[in-house]
Amino acid sequence: MMKSLREFKNPIPKLNKPVALDCTIILAVIGGLIGVSITGGYTQFVIGLVAITTVLCVGLNVLYGLTGLVSLGQVGFFAIGAYASAILTLAGLNFWLSLVAATLIAAIAGCVLAISAVRMAGPFLAMVTIAFAFIVEHGAIEWRSLTGGQNGLMGFPMPQIGSYVFAERDLVMLCVIVGGIGLLAFRRLAVSGWGMAMTSMRDAEIAASSLGYNAFAVKASGFAIAAAMAGLAGALYAPLMMFIAPSNFPISQSILYLFAVILGGAGTVLGPFVGASVSVLLPELLSDFAEYRLLIFGALLIVVLLIAPRGLVGMAERFIPIAKRGVKAVPPAEIEAGLKAYPKSDGLTVHDVSISFGGVKAVNSVSFAAKPGQVTSIIGPNGAGKTTLLNIISGFYKPTEGAVRIGDQDIAGRPTDFAARSGIARTYQATRLFENMSVIDNVIAGLPVGRFGAPFSVIASDKNRSHAAGLLAFCGYLGDIDARAGDLPHVDRRLVEIARSLATKPGVLLLDEPAAGLMHADKVSLAKLLRQLADAGITVVLVEHDMEMVMGISDHILAVDAGTPIIFGSPQAVQNDPQVIAAYLGDGDMKARPRPIPFEVGASPVIETLRLTAGYGAAPVLQSVDLKVQQGEMVALLGANGAGKSTFLTALAGLLRPVKGSIVLNNEYIHTLAPHQIVEQGLILVPEGRQVFPELTVRENIELGAYKQPKPVSKDELEAILNRFPRLRDRINSLAGHLSGGEQQMMAIARGLVAKPKALLLDEPSLGLAPAMTEELYAILGELRDEGVTILLVDQMATMALSVADYAYVLEQGQVVAQGKASELRRDERLIAAYLGGAEQTTKEPKKVAQ
Repeated sequence: MMKSLREFKNPIPKLNKPVALDCTIILAVIGGLIGVSITGGYTQFVIGLVAITTVLCVGLNVLYGLTGLVSLGQVGFFAIGAYASAILTLAGLNFWLSLVAATLIAAIAGCVLAISAVRMAGPFLAMVTIAFAFIVEHGAIEWRSLTGGQNGLMGFPMPQIGSYVFAERDLVMLCVIVGGIGLLAFRRLAVSGWGMAMTSMRDAEIAASSLGYNAFAVKASGFAIAAAMAGLAGALYAPLMMFIAPSNFPISQSILYLFAVILGGAGTVLGPFVGASVSVLLPELLSDFAEYRLLIFGALLIVVLLIAPRGLVGMAERFIPIAKRGVKAVPPAEIEAGLKAYPKSDGLTVHDVSISFGGVKAVNSVSFAAKPGQVTSIIGPNGAGKTTLLNIISGFYKPTEGAVRIGDQDIAGRPTDFAARSGIARTYQATRLFENMSVIDNVIAGLPVGRFGAPFSVIASDKNRSHAAGLLAFCGYLGDIDARAGDLPHVDRRLVEIARSLATKPGVLLLDEPAAGLMHADKVSLAKLLRQLADAGITVVLVEHDMEMVMGISDHILAVDAGTPIIFGSPQAVQNDPQVIAAYLGDGDMKARPRPIPFEVGASPVIETLRLTAGYGAAPVLQSVDLKVQQGEMVALLGANGAGKSTFLTALAGLLRPVKGSIVLNNEYIHTLAPHQIVEQGLILVPEGRQVFPELTVRENIELGAYKQPKPVSKDELEAILNRFPRLRDRINSLAGHLSGGEQQMMAIARGLVAKPKALLLDEPSLGLAPAMTEELYAILGELRDEGVTILLVDQMATMALSVADYAYVLEQGQVVAQGKASELRRDERLIAAYLGGAEQTTKEPKKVAQ
């Protein structure tokens, strides 16, 4: 894993801009002041409106551009600031004090709204903010004694300093200066720990929480800042207008503010100013078409989003040359010494942890101890509860009972950010990087461990950049540290996520399938890295399906099945445990229906793959797989989790385009066809997890299977289906979401059968089913096989699948390592080795059993 360290010298967009941006803002302010001084009347007033709109949009840029929250209620805070300032100044309070008071009142209102609003997302959040704006507007109408109702308020005293009373020109100049200060403040906030927390939460809330950031605190801060800036803008607006009424604050104005931020460039420093200028000046230029204002704005927004998704400023930034700035990474030896030196806990102890979902125990009385300096692995078949257990440890789930201790501290049921600050870091099955941030910023985001720091201090300091670059190099990443994280290949995403986790200085590191999708050489490097981390004193807890890797680096292994622990012991003890073997291959006591007459191989296969290679990103999951399924034959495709079985079915169904090789159905190539065209050709996939339509009835779900057929499902066809699946008869008009897992699986197969398949692909049909339901399901599969239905079966219960199949293939790391008659393959030692480690090298030619 240790590679020669090079000095990173890559462009970093944020660090070459501060001086240029500050100068641009100062020049814009000077230009505005000059414009005010040489103009008068209405032009001067318009400049003031641009400045006030800029102030409001700066706050909205914090909320939407940095935090990613959509608010359509900013006009409500704008009105609160205007009315607060107007009422207080009319009551005799000094303008400057009323300005501060109005800003604080609006900020408090933003915090109150955030209590409910930030717990929602998407359209629900937007609806809450719209409702808030309506409440403010109608409150201003009805509270006549305070707001003047529809008649409004007027006659506000102008600001003054000493005996000098501001003229309108002076007030507009004040607005311009405040707008410039707002832009400068946003620039500093965006590169501070506060900005890092907000952008992290915007890009990947779950990952940000696992770095210690409190989601509510981050979002509430964004709301408060946006509300305060809107209140400040409103407080400046009142004396500029000299009259305010509810008609000044229509809900449509909120839409225009959001339009201004998006048009200018959400998240950019100058975006609020550019957007405010367009939204204020454009109506003036198109005053003859005032009634079409929203229509024109809407069309303009669509054009900008199509041409420049990052707004006008974002588009301009692409053409600005970026100065390069090198950073010298901390040497690997120093990084490793630092990992060994920082204080760590006494390890992780999980005691009798359980959790239930809908009456089903996903984790049932699990106990184990993971010690510092050791790799403790958790293994089990699909649905065993491994990831659920990690989610309990890291605070995403609250266990119904049991304890999770870091040293002497019980953190069970505490939130994710608390677990992170207590020393737990984790990675995920599907990497969760902050995709719109650079690689190095992803790692820097982990350094504060959830602390915001000073609002205007630069978090990407030279010291932090050097340390983050050192962590990346230590983990084996040697790419561009300033590359956009969302553009990285799969293996680099894994390394960056691990480096980010190490940035939090964890005592316990949880890794959820880190080797998934990696090539063999990358897995070897990853195994060395994990062993290094354990040797540095970190408690490493690994969930992984690559058994060669697990058996090679683990000190202790916990095997679980259906949420229940089987054994906790050494790799050798786990590998040889009969219960573990049964969990992976299926209980040998369960019997499927045998074929009454031996199957005879036909002349040409229904399905055939020729050197099929497919995968996700740069690393292929399947490598030159040759497979055949004859007419009326049931073929089982077996292998450990992550071997490529579901990927193979996905490629057959057209949902994943092959990299190389061919797929043949009834002597016709189909690998270039779209999924719906493959369905028309008669290849039907029943996907893993059933994938039913929960809000449709059982009848409607079944009938959808015939969507591509010339005729809908007839009464006789439906009756035949119900005779085959009698459990569905009494539930035919029930919602599919109300069925049990076994009933949903039967319905999914029924849906596939009404499509009149030439070949039926079944992906993990027994997943999550009780033994009795599994036997009932396999009895039906035996009937289908005997009736001549061609079936390719993928199932984690290898023993059960082999008892009903005619022929079988065993996959390991995307290659066929064994194949042959099902009855003979059941006794092949390579089958167990493929599931629990110790199989032959996959580079060898797979041995065939006599057909």
